[in-house]
Amino acid sequence: MDAIQKDFVQRLEERGISINEKQLDQFEKYFEILVEWNEKMNLTGITERDQVYMKHFYDSVSLAFYVDMDKVGSLADIGSGAGFPGIPLKICFPHLKLTIVDSLNKRITFLKHVADSIELEEVELLHGRAEEVARKHGYRDGFDLVTARAVARMAVLNEFCLPFVKVGGQFAAMKGSDPTEEIAEAAKSFKELRGSLCKVHSFSLPVEESDRHIIVIDKKGPTPMKYPRKAGTASKTPLV
Repeated sequence: MDAIQKDFVQRLEERGISINEKQLDQFEKYFEILVEWNEKMNLTGITERDQVYMKHFYDSVSLAFYVDMDKVGSLADIGSGAGFPGIPLKICFPHLKLTIVDSLNKRITFLKHVADSIELEEVELLHGRAEEVARKHGYRDGFDLVTARAVARMAVLNEFCLPFVKVGGQFAAMKGSDPTEEIAEAAKSFKELRGSLCKVHSFSLPVEESDRHIIVIDKKGPTPMKYPRKAGTASKTPLV
């Protein structure tokens, strides 16, 4: 274990999360594949090893600081890109049944390679638009926890993600800057999509101390049949 890994492990332990040697190896292999594939497709602008461990891996796992993953059976990561936060959470909490939805097929190909290479089980990788997948049986109102990291403003994100959450489950939006204005703007979408603001958690990423916010939303009832609207509509005409 080198200095970067040691720092990563210690910072997670400070938050009550312990990972073993196998899990640490999975993170390292994930990093190597990310950098290798990034040379031929645009996955991330962050490729320095210490930065990947902090700004991608640690940042992804930070969701578990505020949501008890031991009580989560199924997790859906919407618009996951290079696999954040879904893959790091799955590495740390192997019991999770993870579903990742992304609209770009080459990213799904990359994620399949990652999942196979680091031997992750019970991972489903779906190529498709969130608005279309959310209408399919087994996905609609189907997950204990749904998350998205820096994908869109809350009024749009709610329509992408809340339809996937089972009644009694939660949606956690992972944001950088202060989301107060976005949350106020999203009031109509919460009501329409049967979501209720539970809590906003704020913290700073270690070392560089950049702001992070995790918005936790409770799903209070089944998604009305008219939502989500057809692909592209939420972005063009948000529920505000």
